[in-house]
Amino acid sequence: MKDKKEITTVGDNHVLTSIKTPLRADAFEKTDAEKIEDIQFHFQKIMETLGLDLTDDSLSGTPYRFAKMYVQELFYGLDPANKPKLSVFENKYSYKKMLVEQQITINSACEHHFLPITGYAHVGYIPKDKVVGLSKINRLVDYYARRPQVQERLVLQILNDLQEALDTEDVIVSVTAKHLCVSSRGIKDQSSFTTTLEYGGRFYDAEIRQEFLNIVAQETL
Repeated sequence: MKDKKEITTVGDNHVLTSIKTPLRADAFEKTDAEKIEDIQFHFQKIMETLGLDLTDDSLSGTPYRFAKMYVQELFYGLDPANKPKLSVFENKYSYKKMLVEQQITINSACEHHFLPITGYAHVGYIPKDKVVGLSKINRLVDYYARRPQVQERLVLQILNDLQEALDTEDVIVSVTAKHLCVSSRGIKDQSSFTTTLEYGGRFYDAEIRQEFLNIVAQETL
């Protein structure tokens, strides 16, 4: 067990130990219903420790709502059974220019404080033999966002999956987001945001990378 000073220091830094989300070997032995029941019990204890009166009509259902939200909504991306299938298609049009899906909503949570991370992802790729359905990119982004996250890991997970599905290194992923752990605690900076960028293949070319950045900088529809 780390000492409290070290825990606080680590929590204020973005520590990335692996591209994979840290999960226990027994992470999926319990059903969703069992997980909800366990979390409900423990969150009720947290609320009681804070001095809240759970006999109040407004609070009595909160432990269950909280548990259900964690398992089935906010953190559904922890379960690989929920991973969207990336349906790819033959590039029959021989389209070889950049394709960009931008302003994809990010709703995630920082794994150090379990506070919200909200913002947008922009994903681009240069097709070779395969293309992917546009909605599948959005679903993939949401899947990896819906877990306790580090923003640096998020862009890498999206990037690697798309590179594998499309059989090309020519993929770029950018995420710009606000972290409530920065705005509501610690420094309490309300205006700052964080941008992370990962890419491979032809996007190492500064001119091609700048083309992507120019596209995502444009005003949205």
